[in-house]
Amino acid sequence: MADEFDPEKFEDKYAHYFNELQRAYKNAFNQMNDRYDSELIHGIDQTVLNESEPFYEDGEFRVELPENPRERIRGAVPVDDELFKEALNEYVDRIESELYRTLGVDRPE
Repeated sequence: MADEFDPEKFEDKYAHYFNELQRAYKNAFNQMNDRYDSELIHGIDQTVLNESEPFYEDGEFRVELPENPRERIRGAVPVDDELFKEALNEYVDRIESELYRTLGVDRPE
């Protein structure tokens, strides 16, 4: 496990927390792969989350997605809009949860 989490170091997250970020995303991927079609999860991972950006602000982690996530996957994976939205929202929630867990930060109530 990493040293105690330092919010200021997270501003340069890829220099200070790269391994933890990789682990959080991988853990979320594995959880999602167990719940949804692997083609959908792989598609979201490769076309949307590959350009997502995790942030830590005001004591909370959040994952910012690139613009037009639905358009990014259209054509790559056949999925209806509702299922895509549900899977993407759950995936982002799981990544955020894994960031708290992996970095040893208490999640706000």
